[in-house]
Amino acid sequence: MALMITDECINCDVCEPECPNDAIYMGEEIYEIDPHKCTECVGHFDEPQCVQVCPVACIPKNPAHIESHETLWQKFERLAAAKASAAEGKPPAAAQAH
Repeated sequence: MALMITDECINCDVCEPECPNDAIYMGEEIYEIDPHKCTECVGHFDEPQCVQVCPVACIPKNPAHIESHETLWQKFERLAAAKASAAEGKPPAAAQAH
């Protein structure tokens, strides 16, 4: 599952820089997590770093985005490949296929 930030968020700014996938961003009122980028830190760390640093424990799993460990791993690989392509100045593989 991807994670989500609840309305208990106090906007303390500690979670955003901890996300290795740049999935956390400031929403209209509180920080939010892009479920398409969140891997729960699979591929990077043993535990989600945002959950580890959150002082108010407002980052549960998002029930709207149920994913297995294998699915999270595949998402990590896809994001890593896209990041590597961007670093090399190449379009993502999906864009190359068209």
